Amino acid sequence: MLRDALILQKRELQKRLAERYVQRQAKLKQQNSDLVKVIIGPRRVGKSFFAIHQLSDFKDLGYVNFDDEKLAFLGDYDELLAAVDSVYNHPKILLLDEIQNLPKWELFANRLSRQGYSLFITGSNAHLLSRELATHLTGRHTSVVLFPFSFSEFLKATTSTELTDNEKRQKLEEYLEQGGYPEPLVKNLDRKEYLSNLFDSIIYKDILRRYKIRNPQGIVDLAQFLLSNTAKEFSYTSLTQVGQCKSVHTVQRYLGYLAEAYVFFTLSRFSYKMREQVGENKKLYCIDNGLISAKAFQLSPDTGRRYENAVAVHLKYLESQGFFKLYYWHNVQNEEVDFVIYTNRAVSQLIQVCFDMSKQKVREREVRALLKASAELKCKDLLVLTSDYEAVEDVEWFGIKGKIKFVPLWKWLLG
Repeated sequence: MLRDALILQKRELQKRLAERYVQRQAKLKQQNSDLVKVIIGPRRVGKSFFAIHQLSDFKDLGYVNFDDEKLAFLGDYDELLAAVDSVYNHPKILLLDEIQNLPKWELFANRLSRQGYSLFITGSNAHLLSRELATHLTGRHTSVVLFPFSFSEFLKATTSTELTDNEKRQKLEEYLEQGGYPEPLVKNLDRKEYLSNLFDSIIYKDILRRYKIRNPQGIVDLAQFLLSNTAKEFSYTSLTQVGQCKSVHTVQRYLGYLAEAYVFFTLSRFSYKMREQVGENKKLYCIDNGLISAKAFQLSPDTGRRYENAVAVHLKYLESQGFFKLYYWHNVQNEEVDFVIYTNRAVSQLIQVCFDMSKQKVREREVRALLKASAELKCKDLLVLTSDYEAVEDVEWFGIKGKIKFVPLWKWLLG
């Protein structure tokens, strides 16, 4: 039965190699080293497809997908290796897909590495993988994070000709609505149905089943509420009013599960005092705008929040590559700067997202907050991302001066 499951997986692997592949911006380093190569990220963003194409030139490859109910009760790893050897003729390169579903996977990976296998693994649980990698594979692995398609990858997937600037602006509106999950874009599937089913699958398969939650409606209600309230500030106490989440501890635990499964992520308020960062409210974002469009309860699309969520995802991806730390800024007057870039123990850039620059009150509010944050945090690199306005302006507010760069979002995302 185990061998039969691997034969079917092999057929699926060969079929996928024949499918269209959109080149990703991510790079898997040190492919030929003896380090364990780890590819992590949300479910269905193309981790295994990415790995397969990184390894397509290697003939000596064995593949096991642990996101397969036939392997759910696997207990004998020697039997698994024997089946792999039989199906793939004793490969020395192994790609182990969705390895977090395998009990004590880190011990198995260690053993394979010691035995001389070149090991590539993928996983969809941020906390589980980071914890075990830090504990058992310290210094013996290299990793890469994949997110849904960036805007530039979205353009590769949906267009075949060079675009004008105006066409890029129009494609951005599509991207902000459809999101960047690869499969519905490349295969022209029903996007809303696909993403709705994917969201439900993550909740039930990666969270409810894994953590044996006794009151599933609580986390279902919370996830639905959060989808409809992305790019907003929240406190754990305020979320206890949602559905059946009756305590701060429960809310924190459920949010942790949702973050581990790469559905949502949060940003902390920036402060040079660590205690204030931990204790203050946070802002919440969804990993992909398409999930919001497919599942959120919204009477009308909130373009401003879609813009901000797309920026947050782009910056979060860059943060995952180790470029900087990401925060937001909020003062006692309830003025806010959307994103604070913290690099080398200093604030290096402040970013505001303002969809509609034509409204004078909105413009003044965004610029005033940016200048106040600039003075407080001693940062002169000020950026406002807009729908189409582009300029560099010298501005002043009550003696605070600054130079602000205004850049259209489509251009910034491609830059």
